Amino acid sequence: MSAPSLASFVPVPPGSHFPIQNLPFGVFRSSPGGSARVGVAIGEQVLDLSVVADAGLLGDVGDVVKDTGCFHQSSLNTFMALGRPVWQRTRAALQRLLSADEPTLRDNKALRTNALHHQSHVLMELPAVIGDYTDFYASKHHATNVGRLFRGKGNELPAQWLYMPIAYHGRSSSVVVSGTPIERPRGQLGLPPSSPSSSFASLSPLFGPSQQLDFELEMAVLIGPGNERGESIPVERALDCCFGMVLCNDWSARDIQRWEYVPLGPFLGKNFATTISPWVVTMDALQPCVCSPPPQQDPVPLPYLRDPSPRTFDIRLQVFIAPSAPASAASVPAAETPTTAPPNPPVLPRPPLRARTPCCPLTPLTPPPLPLVRRRSLTDCRLSLCAAATSTTCTGRYPSRWRTTASMAAP
Repeated sequence: MSAPSLASFVPVPPGSHFPIQNLPFGVFRSSPGGSARVGVAIGEQVLDLSVVADAGLLGDVGDVVKDTGCFHQSSLNTFMALGRPVWQRTRAALQRLLSADEPTLRDNKALRTNALHHQSHVLMELPAVIGDYTDFYASKHHATNVGRLFRGKGNELPAQWLYMPIAYHGRSSSVVVSGTPIERPRGQLGLPPSSPSSSFASLSPLFGPSQQLDFELEMAVLIGPGNERGESIPVERALDCCFGMVLCNDWSARDIQRWEYVPLGPFLGKNFATTISPWVVTMDALQPCVCSPPPQQDPVPLPYLRDPSPRTFDIRLQVFIAPSAPASAASVPAAETPTTAPPNPPVLPRPPLRARTPCCPLTPLTPPPLPLVRRRSLTDCRLSLCAAATSTTCTGRYPSRWRTTASMAAP
């Protein structure tokens, strides 16, 4: 953990969430046709780690990262695979290099010009090649709200939720970096029963663009070293495998999800897009957010899920929802309204969805210039280490003309 008083020679605007105590990792290009490489954010700048490594400025960890070429690559995968000791030594070396009293980079104008790029002049990429991902159903509030939507009041939580980590297998090929346009999905749409005595089995599905496109503000963990097939990782060692966190928007088409929920579970209603932020905030940078966990759950978890040194994170999240500009407002014309599906349902045009998720974690987000429609402050969001992501309680459904943005701030 770095000292709160540590300062950098790189200017850091007041209130910035990219001080020298943070140093999140990401992958960037300095020009559209340029090569992608690894960098860290400091103030309004990106420090090119390929330049730093080639110049031999990383101290005793320099040979390790230079031999692997991990900072010249277009993903963080190789670096993440090196393990926690290398991550920590690299972070410490970068803090020394960027500190206000270290002249090596500070006083070398040519090297500094080559190594530092303004964030507004770079293109951010996905931080990692994501071969697989698991979406955990870790928030009891969220699970209860969604269960009420699909199963009705009084039957919100499956019995297993209290005993085992509930999750579904996500589609890694549709994970995109923040800023990537999201296309509204089409599919069979299930309408809620008109009365408690009715059921989905008695209803005919509709086909068309989703009318209930939802967002879920989550935090996702990028895993570094893996495990051999058939080898379990004890819960007390789980944190050593976690490289860092990103913000995650688990886009969800609730009307598609409602219809397919039984028998498929989450499938087409969730596999069309998942947006993550480009900057990865390391677990070491989040140490100031570590806190005691909530009271022991009832029933008590099985022994293999009990951490002998339980801890969690206290991180504040906010969601801003604002209408798009009138000229770019998107709505579903009457001609595109879903209809009862015939044997061969027609292909309906997709109304555009103009949506964005946050560009980076731990970065202050300027509220949109348009009047806010709704603002929800998600304070004291607690994230359990045994879950790869946790959802908020945001389960509203919004017109297609609305877009979403979010920010993440440390307490």
